[in-house]
Amino acid sequence: MDLEVARPRLPAITSLRFFAAFHVALFHIDAMGAITGPPWLKTFAGIGYVGVSFFFVLSGFILVYTYAGRNIVLREFWQTRFARIYPAYLFSLLLSFPFFYFGAMKMHVPFFAFAEQHFTLAAVLVLLLLQAWVPPAALAWNSVAWSLSVEAFFYTIFPFALTRFSKLSRTALWTIIPACWVAGMVVSIGYLAMRPSGAAYVSSADWSSGVQFVKFFPLVRLPEFLMGMACGFLFLRSEWNPKLALPLVGVGLLGVAAVTAASKFVPYLVVHTAMSGPAFAALVYGIALEPKWAAWLNNRLLVMFGNASYSFYLLHTMFVWPFFHDFRTQAVRNQGFIGIGLWLFMMLIISSLVYRFIEEPARRKLRPKRDTKPMPTPAAAIAD
Repeated sequence: MDLEVARPRLPAITSLRFFAAFHVALFHIDAMGAITGPPWLKTFAGIGYVGVSFFFVLSGFILVYTYAGRNIVLREFWQTRFARIYPAYLFSLLLSFPFFYFGAMKMHVPFFAFAEQHFTLAAVLVLLLLQAWVPPAALAWNSVAWSLSVEAFFYTIFPFALTRFSKLSRTALWTIIPACWVAGMVVSIGYLAMRPSGAAYVSSADWSSGVQFVKFFPLVRLPEFLMGMACGFLFLRSEWNPKLALPLVGVGLLGVAAVTAASKFVPYLVVHTAMSGPAFAALVYGIALEPKWAAWLNNRLLVMFGNASYSFYLLHTMFVWPFFHDFRTQAVRNQGFIGIGLWLFMMLIISSLVYRFIEEPARRKLRPKRDTKPMPTPAAAIAD
């Protein structure tokens, strides 16, 4: 594919964003104890945090697909990215502030411990999208928004990385993917190897600063984004061959299934960071080839939900606890498929309305006036 040819939108990729965001939501629903059913479902929901890896890989891929071969004006690029992510981000902060304040100052929520001691600093870091650079503050305010702090870093370096990647050979690009996969897990494996003898097994409920660093620090998550960038350039430099889609998607799905199965015995931190990256890259590449058998992903309703997936991600945790928690008996309610289905229906309506009346109007108003060419919308990062 010619790097300088105007590229069509990839609606099927947009639809994938919805499924990834829902996987993240299943993780938080499972944390409430609201998921019942076969063991494989609970195991799959239990690794919903890998959805963030999907979005980091997808972000690198789509940004390359969108901007490779274009003359990027730095101010306009960063203004476009700001217009894309900040309005919905700010809305989520306004909506979640009461829980943040009372959770940190009155309820002593564990992952708000830093904010409890440094409330103003934590709030400023979140407003400036810098919370991931101070790992103990990463989950402050709207806890799932840590990944937007990481994504902001990716946006900052992308124009420079794009210039560098554009000069690499196909061989070098192929080498980057496994190299980034290894690099993405080195920190987590190294941290686990250095933990003192007899230390407790690291879990998603471990709020120690070392674990927070491995999970949230932007430089630790950078390999996933670079993996997506390499995949994007390989896609643009290869012939369009939809016949490759089936093996690529098949390998990707097998990879996700393998990670799900391995999560029972592979340390949590290793699964959390980059382990699924190559599988996600294969899935994105395969679906981007637009095979006929995947045409159902172009369904307008699914694409709309994909467009609203960013708002879905930012807002979903605010509605998990009140929907699944019984305040009278302090027990879990609305368990099972029906309860999850009702919650999902509610969230799709809410996120679609936020996308339609807040996210999109603000983006159109804030983006550079010169940036009028229709281009695919780069994916936003989503979740823990």
